[in-house]
Amino acid sequence: MDTLLIITILIVFFALAFDFINGFHDTANAIATAVSTKALKPRHAIIMAAVMNFVGAMTFTGVAKTITKDIVDPFTLPNGSYVIMAALLAAIIWNLLTWYYGIPSSSSHALIGSIAGAAIAAAGFAGINWGGFLKILQALIFSPLIAFAIGFIVYSIFKVVFKNNNLTKTNQKFRTIQIATAALQSYTHGTNDAQKAMGIITMALIANGYASSTDIAFWVQFSCALAMGLGTSVGGWKIIKTVGGKIMKIRPVNGVAADLTGAFIIFGATVIHMPVSTTHVISSSILGVGSAHRVKGVKWGTAKRMIITWFITIPISATLAGLLYLLINFLF
Repeated sequence: MDTLLIITILIVFFALAFDFINGFHDTANAIATAVSTKALKPRHAIIMAAVMNFVGAMTFTGVAKTITKDIVDPFTLPNGSYVIMAALLAAIIWNLLTWYYGIPSSSSHALIGSIAGAAIAAAGFAGINWGGFLKILQALIFSPLIAFAIGFIVYSIFKVVFKNNNLTKTNQKFRTIQIATAALQSYTHGTNDAQKAMGIITMALIANGYASSTDIAFWVQFSCALAMGLGTSVGGWKIIKTVGGKIMKIRPVNGVAADLTGAFIIFGATVIHMPVSTTHVISSSILGVGSAHRVKGVKWGTAKRMIITWFITIPISATLAGLLYLLINFLF
């Protein structure tokens, strides 16, 4: 077995590990509102999320192709294997750190920042496909802002439509609806997030001469979907606690508004082949709903901590990936 094949196998392993970690890191985003309102028991919510994530991941591949070709050119990237390995390790380290401290950080920001950082270390700033990279950054920046605005609008409409209804009965009905909206949000999460590892594996296959196009092989799609589903089944209790309770006190009607908003934004991004941060989108949806419900009811201290983490993820993961690339290149 030659060295190139061993490195490719290692990259596939780490990419699937990233997807697995992404699963339990981001599970909370899709089901936190349903768990916090007791619409679903945690165990049932996680099983449902795992299944729906898997189904979502098996449905689309457009985002994976964007990851494969729009940040760097896998056909011309020097030391492509080392770049990809460094990027994966950096993203995994950052994901585990933020998971450990219960911070709903973005796996998407970590991965995209890591790819850019490792590529710059390998080939300088000319190694980045700036047109594609900036397009992805725009999607990452604007999607949470749009989610906040739509969450605010959706809940404002709910307030008008249901203002004369009995609050207790309305919440009971919405608690049932939440099961469907949590399932929908889990599905859309799978359609976007699982594809990022598919793109990384395909990038490695191209860089090492095992693939000649950006088409996603079925075994790549299936293995990433399975890794995401298995990771989701582990659950992310610390982040569930943050997203589901530390942003605002969520009631079923709030949860449905936030879930619908998050699912709409994430699925819209998937359709146009853009990777977005499901963490940012869902958290921003909750913030928008909370602001429409009662501005003072939002725990802005938690929101501030999350936003700071969002901003620092790309530069930190890029720096870490660049250093790891230099280390890997030195060792091998």
